[in-house]
Amino acid sequence: MMTWDTVAIVGVGLIGGSIGRALLERRLARRVIGIGRRESTLAVAREVGAVSETTTDLAAGVAEARLIVIGTPVELVAGHACEAARHAPDDALITDVGSTKQAIVEGVARLVEQGHFAGARFVGSHPLAGSEKAGAAFSQSDLFEDRTVAVTPAGFNADEEIDAIERFWRSLGANVLRMTAAEHDEAVAASSHLPHLAASAVAAATPAECLPLAASGWAGTTRVAAGDPELWRQILSENRRHVLNALARLQQELAAYQRALESNDQTTLLQLLEAGKQRRDSVGS
Repeated sequence: MMTWDTVAIVGVGLIGGSIGRALLERRLARRVIGIGRRESTLAVAREVGAVSETTTDLAAGVAEARLIVIGTPVELVAGHACEAARHAPDDALITDVGSTKQAIVEGVARLVEQGHFAGARFVGSHPLAGSEKAGAAFSQSDLFEDRTVAVTPAGFNADEEIDAIERFWRSLGANVLRMTAAEHDEAVAASSHLPHLAASAVAAATPAECLPLAASGWAGTTRVAAGDPELWRQILSENRRHVLNALARLQQELAAYQRALESNDQTTLLQLLEAGKQRRDSVGS
């Protein structure tokens, strides 16, 4: 099993903290260095065992790291990866956990072409194991067990770099799916980003006076709407084109429901409900 002497995590939130806890509890890393902007959040990461040490100095934090995981908001990932590469050992591997991939991979590719990304090597990743909760306080060492991680290599990656990142995720219990960044973004627009948008819209469309009657159905449907709005603004904006396509398909479905209800077309209404049930049932419980 792959082990590391020193791993650095830039941005120790739910995902970064869970990576750190998994590495330490499985004894896959001797040191896990948490890097962040605020001492208060880094203190929480230390308290829950997500990291073994912390710093607010990125250059110092990655200086001895052979693996660096970028867990910052998607708009910042490429820049943080580039900064880490400047200060890390030449053979260090860098990956990220961003929910969008094409803008990040293309941003890193531009930096590589411009000569700003010397040394360390970057391979994009996205663990599909999030939650509406945020912060290392909610991290779990088993968060990645039997969960899918998309790995999105680019043309500048060597096979051994890709293989090493895939082995890293498998060592945390994950199932790895390799795909292009474009394929990833199109898929998650429909399966992740659209559901968040829809959940937020349903929550906002519910009149306040109706909330005393909101039960498990409403809570389950709107659960992800409790996620960080700024984080989701970035995700939706970064994946705007694919989200718009997914939103158009949803609008077509909603329009079909509206027409069936307006005409009291019971047959069509049942067909629409059955189609939704079949698609949901196809993925199991």
